Amino acid sequence: MIHYHGGPITPDTCAIKAWKGRHAFISFAHHGQLRLASEICQSFALDNGAFTFWKTGKEIDWCEYHNFIRGWKNHPRFDFAIIPDVIDGGELENDALIEDWPHGVASGAPVWHMNESEDRFIRLCNEWPRVAIGSCGEYDITKNPTGCVLRIKDIIRHVVDEIGYPIAKLHMLRGLNKNVFTKLPFASADSTNVARNIGIDKNWRGTYQPQSKETRASILVERIEYYNSASSLIYDEKSDKISVQLGFDI
Repeated sequence: MIHYHGGPITPDTCAIKAWKGRHAFISFAHHGQLRLASEICQSFALDNGAFTFWKTGKEIDWCEYHNFIRGWKNHPRFDFAIIPDVIDGGELENDALIEDWPHGVASGAPVWHMNESEDRFIRLCNEWPRVAIGSCGEYDITKNPTGCVLRIKDIIRHVVDEIGYPIAKLHMLRGLNKNVFTKLPFASADSTNVARNIGIDKNWRGTYQPQSKETRASILVERIEYYNSASSLIYDEKSDKISVQLGFDI
């Protein structure tokens, strides 16, 4: 699995520690370090910034985002971009944004939100080589990781082959929680864990506390990348189906 570390990671010396030779996830909402990331990473992916804009209430001009992607999609280390989506929009609204995507299937990943229908997820996986999964509402990955795992297992069982491999590459947005990605066959996931936690001093106390944010960045990246995603889906028809219905593990 590819672990994409989201930015901005400040200062730049910390970003270099986290990204050099690894993978970056850069948001359209905060893309000031994109040039740096593109030079030092193995690869980078671009996020549409919908979650940030949704949280702040700021409107997005998707034409600007399309132009932004146009300037980067041919970079040799560019992997993919998240196609525009509306966090609290309906399926028709989000499908319309996918129809407006001008850069083809190879460059983009549509988003399926976990409170949307399974039919839409199945359709996207059959039409696109990569699909991103977004958590929201009762399936917020930060508040209910167990519920997310159960929901995703129940849905991706419809798009795996006889071995349990998904027919499309699956990317989990905000998904670098080892209690989530180690249980599911993701091709990639991202989070801003490193960016958010290197500056929280109270989390770095003790005899062997790191003396610099750069060291903290290295430690966090190593901890996250120590773990890999599941190779294939393991779904127990009886117990997992009951767990999904109840909303917890049994």
